[in-house]
Amino acid sequence: MSPTVPRIVMKFGGTSVADLDRIRAVAEKVRKQVEAGCEVAVVVSAMSGVTNRLVGYCRDLSATHDEREYDAVVSTGEQVTSGLLAIALQKLGINARSWLGWQIPLRTDNAHGKARIESIDGIALIESMRAGQVPVVAGFQGIGEDGRITTLGRGGSDTSAVALAAALKADRCDIYTDVDGIYTTDPRIVTKARKLDRITYEEMLELASVGAKVLQTRSVELAMKERVRVQVLSSFNDGPAPSEGHLPGSLVVDEDEIVEQEQVAGIAYSRDEAKVSVRQLPDRPGIAAAVFGPLADANVNVDMIVQSTGDDGMTNMTFTVGKADLARAIAVLESTHATTRYAELQTDDSVVKISVVGVGMRSHAGVASTMFRTLAERNINVQVISTSEIKVSVLIASEYTELAVRALHTAYGLDAA
Repeated sequence: MSPTVPRIVMKFGGTSVADLDRIRAVAEKVRKQVEAGCEVAVVVSAMSGVTNRLVGYCRDLSATHDEREYDAVVSTGEQVTSGLLAIALQKLGINARSWLGWQIPLRTDNAHGKARIESIDGIALIESMRAGQVPVVAGFQGIGEDGRITTLGRGGSDTSAVALAAALKADRCDIYTDVDGIYTTDPRIVTKARKLDRITYEEMLELASVGAKVLQTRSVELAMKERVRVQVLSSFNDGPAPSEGHLPGSLVVDEDEIVEQEQVAGIAYSRDEAKVSVRQLPDRPGIAAAVFGPLADANVNVDMIVQSTGDDGMTNMTFTVGKADLARAIAVLESTHATTRYAELQTDDSVVKISVVGVGMRSHAGVASTMFRTLAERNINVQVISTSEIKVSVLIASEYTELAVRALHTAYGLDAA
């Protein structure tokens, strides 16, 4: 690629392509980049609401459906959008064609429903772009080792876009959403939330992993690994043009690009949590492996693990899983009863995970105590706690979500003036 020709990957989420008028608007944004002299590849999600409807079909037929068939169903949303956007671009006189994951090919493992990218062969796309064509790629999907369609998990189009940007050696990956950047928390809950001009890869990774919906966790993980510059910006607002030396959205960057770190960068919440308690297990070596090993084998992701042991030789284990994995987790745990010999299995999906995140925690004490004190002052009970170097997360009853987020946002001095 000539250094004088910028190469950009533009990714548009479901709300950005929700109907034909919005697809036409997206086509106009792509046209402007092409006319500015950029080589452009586009990655699209399914139209807003389509994936949820397809997922619902699968769940209504069977709570423990075949994940391979699930992928065959839910991947069709992105296929439709990529074709429609290619048509809209052609209408504007732009040479464009749609690409599906297997046509690139974007190769993944066989973990259907939550596959991980193993490789992308970008040669065909690069040749297409050099010839003046705009490839419109169906995000969220790839091809597994078994030759079947795979999907990358909810929000997987972000991962598709970042991986494609890395494979194409793009100058930047622009993620277009329904917000104009990355905020200190959800502005729909906290009206005084502030837009961040820059945020570190680590902070964004933690925020994404604990519920922030702006970027998918694996997309940030991949961006950090491959040093892909990622910009989050709005599909619906036109900010200053990049050529003016200012990017209108929020940039995800290395820590050394941010001069002074705040104590807390942001607050996230996740309603997609279910609490599982396995009670009265024999307290013996290997019991944790007997519980969590089969869950891992079934591709059930476990989070926020707490173990409490009594004087009676028995132990209790409490952990969280995604709500979508709850039925599968219960089935797996019930199948292990003969070896684990637990007395009772309890579940609760009326919980929410609240997290405070910031690399400034490394040099500031008292972040956790501020969180616990703020929640206690509002009579919010903390059920489970987990921490990392730059994050503190708690599990609380879901009815207190908005109250907790607003109170914490104020307590950490994040409210806009």
